[in-house]
Amino acid sequence: MRFVLACVFIATLAAAVLAYRKEDHEIFDLVSDLEASEGKGTTFYSWLEVPPTAPLAQINKAYRKKSIELHPDKNPSVRGIHERFARLGVIVNILRNPEGRERYDFFYKNGVPKWRGTGYYYTRFRPGLGTVLIFLTLLTTGLQYLVQKMNYSRDLNRIRQTIHDAKLAAWGPKMVQSGGKRKVKVNLGGGPRIDEYGRTVPGKVIDMIVDGDTVYIPDSTGELHELNEETATPPALARTWFLTFLRGVFQLATKGKNEPAQIEGNGDEQGENSDYGSNPTAGGTAVPSGMSEGRAPKQVMRAATVRAGGRRKAVKK
Repeated sequence: MRFVLACVFIATLAAAVLAYRKEDHEIFDLVSDLEASEGKGTTFYSWLEVPPTAPLAQINKAYRKKSIELHPDKNPSVRGIHERFARLGVIVNILRNPEGRERYDFFYKNGVPKWRGTGYYYTRFRPGLGTVLIFLTLLTTGLQYLVQKMNYSRDLNRIRQTIHDAKLAAWGPKMVQSGGKRKVKVNLGGGPRIDEYGRTVPGKVIDMIVDGDTVYIPDSTGELHELNEETATPPALARTWFLTFLRGVFQLATKGKNEPAQIEGNGDEQGENSDYGSNPTAGGTAVPSGMSEGRAPKQVMRAATVRAGGRRKAVKK
């Protein structure tokens, strides 16, 4: 974390030090417009037909010659002649100013940067409020989806490790299966704790049932829930905040139409069949919502399963 913060600080400091000024932005525009008008690779000096080391007197002489050549009165039918003539005056003013010429010579020798700073692009394109909102929506949605992928990968690794630890506790290092089901305690990490027998147990542990290659987590009612990689919730764009917001708005708009049907229906069945996660998270885990009162004891099982890296999957005994 400290390394990331240090990188962000250095990048911010570098951006502040290397920030381009308004005069630099003017030079960038002139270089782009000059190449578009006179040909790629055209420079201030080559357009005036003088060397980069030309003194001010030579530049003024070249300017007078070029201004006569490009004067709009002598080229009334030439397209874009007014812009070219005005551009000539701006370029010469930069070369006449010692500081301006020094800045141009720097970019002349080192090249005009491809990335010219956020201020340069903002002042020229000036995105509207709608464009900014769309950009921020896409950015935050993409970041949330990326976090979902990272958490999904973390959950898969946690589930695999938990399954391995359970089998190791049941069958030993050689993984020789013998007998039927075995109940084991699996350490999920954390600090030492005291178990129900008064013994010091390193970390948080949960009870698990190992039956061959299958690992189950029992709940308080004795029901077994299989733990495998399918219990990890994969990333989904449908669970990002913007699509969830649109879905919520749609459901709110259609709520009035569906209320009569919901009143006539069975409330318990509605709770049984509700979807996972009415409030999606950025991570890779989700828990059932809308459970009926008869299923309340099973909520005790949620925490253990989530700590193991996934959601519950009930298995008939």
